[in-house]
Amino acid sequence: MRILDERLHADPSRVVLRPFHLGWSSDTAQGSRPARLVADILALPHREAAEEYVRVLADFEERHWQTEQLFLERYSEVEERLCLDGDAIDTVRKKLIGAYFCHEYTYAAAALMNPSVVPHPDQSGMTGGAVRFVMSLRAVGEGHISSIVFREGIAHADGTFQLWPQSHFATAMGIDDTSLVDADSAVTVHRHAESSLSNSVIFPITEQQKGGLEDLRLVRFDHGAGDFEWVGTYTAYSGSSIRSELLRTRDFREFVLEPIEGRAGRNKGMALFPQKVNGRYCMVGRQDGKNLFLMYSDRLDCWDDDGVLLMEPKYPWEFVQIGNCGAPILTEAGWLLLTHGVGAMRKYALGCALLDRDDPSKVIARSRTPLLTAIDADRFGYVPNVVYTCGALKVGETLLVPYGISDSAVGFATTTIAEILQLME
Repeated sequence: MRILDERLHADPSRVVLRPFHLGWSSDTAQGSRPARLVADILALPHREAAEEYVRVLADFEERHWQTEQLFLERYSEVEERLCLDGDAIDTVRKKLIGAYFCHEYTYAAAALMNPSVVPHPDQSGMTGGAVRFVMSLRAVGEGHISSIVFREGIAHADGTFQLWPQSHFATAMGIDDTSLVDADSAVTVHRHAESSLSNSVIFPITEQQKGGLEDLRLVRFDHGAGDFEWVGTYTAYSGSSIRSELLRTRDFREFVLEPIEGRAGRNKGMALFPQKVNGRYCMVGRQDGKNLFLMYSDRLDCWDDDGVLLMEPKYPWEFVQIGNCGAPILTEAGWLLLTHGVGAMRKYALGCALLDRDDPSKVIARSRTPLLTAIDADRFGYVPNVVYTCGALKVGETLLVPYGISDSAVGFATTTIAEILQLME
């Protein structure tokens, strides 16, 4: 496997403007903290309020996109919660109130890791076997909260690739119905119509997600007859419990985040096959914390069967546990499954296995030695001695593998399908 020079690192300069919550348990009460804050702002003489707002703009206008519009949108939320009389408040004070109920959040200050990559919905203009792609990443910010971010780019059959540049501004995706935040059901988020995917962030929304959205494994799912849907499995962490959930989109503009029903959804690391197998949805998951299992379901959102044992640790570099590294990839030889193994000193390494095309419960071959392991500078980071990916991209007969480096950065490697097959036995 050839290691490429490109690296993506945590970047504390990338910030988004987010709601600042002061505790809404008694928000409509006259003496509540939010109500007192609004009263203090309204009590300012007009000149002082205007001067304070000028200072706020001087500090933050150039750091965010459509800053004043975001302040007004946040004010509207506060007005509704506190039952304010908007007709009696001038525009400057509305914006100032909105600013007081916002804060900057560095969504990727701590780490950028665990990428997954899929073909882009738009392949227009691609020639010579090139593939436009979408890469998702786990970004870790203040409070060690994980969110989902994206990068777009073009990959070529020779293993090279280019990432599209990001702009200075990043924006948080919005939720269609804020009443669902505390619900245990699906929520829909959307990126701003004028914001690019590479500058959009999906933050935790529901109570189950509030500790982070972790390790999205994306796949372009083929429903047949040219009907594609992009589906991702991820771990929703509440701070004390985990649950597997689905991200679903057809255009990377609107996304549905929904719980996986059934007892199999209680575990981490589920990866969906890119098409039905023998007429049913199929997943690989680590259902007991140590081994890999194969599961089938008649519903994409319900997995009530723990499945059958697929692989157990076999070699020393995976004795602690094995897991998948994203959706299986269909090749002429069968389903190529990238795996990760954990060995002595909790060192993570990437491996692979080949599954039968018609019956993926049959393991045809697997790698005796790792494809990729943490060496030299890649051993150091927030969680040392870890390489980890949530999905690779097949471009012709070449594989582009983005991977997390010690839970701190993202690197890229490339190899050919033939080279991988030769490593297995």
